[in-house]
Amino acid sequence: MTLSKLGQFLEQSDLRNIDGTLGKNAVVGLSTTKQIIPTKADLNGVNLTSYKIMPPHHFAYVPDTSRRGDKISLGYNTDSNTYLVSSISIVFKVNEAKGLLSDYLYLYFTRPEFDRYARFNSWGSAREAFSWDEMCDVSIVIPPLPIQQEYVNVYNSMLANQRVYERGLEDLKLVCDVYVEQLRRKIPHEAIGQYLQQSEIRNKLGLGIEQVRGLATSKEIIDTKANLDGVQLSGYKIVPTNFIAYVPDTSRRGEKMSLGFNNTNETLLVSSISIVFGTNMKKLLPEFLMLFLTRSEFDRYARFNSWGSARETFNWDDMCAVKIPIPDIGVQRSIVNIYNAYIERRDINERLKEQLKELCPILIKGAIEEGTK
Repeated sequence: MTLSKLGQFLEQSDLRNIDGTLGKNAVVGLSTTKQIIPTKADLNGVNLTSYKIMPPHHFAYVPDTSRRGDKISLGYNTDSNTYLVSSISIVFKVNEAKGLLSDYLYLYFTRPEFDRYARFNSWGSAREAFSWDEMCDVSIVIPPLPIQQEYVNVYNSMLANQRVYERGLEDLKLVCDVYVEQLRRKIPHEAIGQYLQQSEIRNKLGLGIEQVRGLATSKEIIDTKANLDGVQLSGYKIVPTNFIAYVPDTSRRGEKMSLGFNNTNETLLVSSISIVFGTNMKKLLPEFLMLFLTRSEFDRYARFNSWGSARETFNWDDMCAVKIPIPDIGVQRSIVNIYNAYIERRDINERLKEQLKELCPILIKGAIEEGTK
């Protein structure tokens, strides 16, 4: 095996959607997790003729690395569909006849080592970019094709297992959604305010930054992204176990509500602007309430009922006025059990995805070592 420049295996593509054959449904984004994702851009009135075409078995990446958490946004089209990516993206394919498999190169790109390399070799002033010339200048050890294929097969097998597990996960979520929809149609709706109790307890216990959390529009409590150096936490609100917290402001969060449920055994902290509340667990289980708060219908409802000028908010009175069907507590527990099974499987699925990421450096290392032997 020899050290080769990556550019000798790559062919750049600059095909544009000039005739407008592909529409908005074909537009995708490129993530720092090295996946093709639904675009977050507002495409209303956007002319797509300058967008670049990304055919099957092609790669695309965004050269700018300085504003993406020191990572490179990249995707590999393994579908039979042809996509569109932004004109700032660089699209290319691998000439496999020269001895490099596209799938093997994708494993190479998904390693954190490549993110560090791309960030270190990005250049610019206002924005630093990993240019096409820099991509072509990457030095890479290429094992023989049979060895590349061997390690690609290992990865693809594990990926197939994870996707089968994920499809089963979606089936379980569908069961929950159908159950909730049946209740919504059959049981009278009640305002939830009578079963809620707002909490204004502040951090007088001296909890530290390790307890501080953020609230996501995906309706999860997440690690905070705020810089807490020198921040006084005494004004932060406490979120006990089985309590829910949300950020009232809906106008600056993609028209979604940032909300989370503390299903851990820890006492957590959230920003003082958040609203924290618990439920009367003899009448309304917080997990059952979360089934309704995590629905896209609730995001639309909350956004429609947000009020203000500079910032529109869904305040505490608005939350108390929300109406949902509230069945017997035993029925709630049955539904919650299904929902908890879904949450547990979802967490396992996320861990499987993380393991796949961690596997890529091991596979590349193994392929190189086997090729050397």
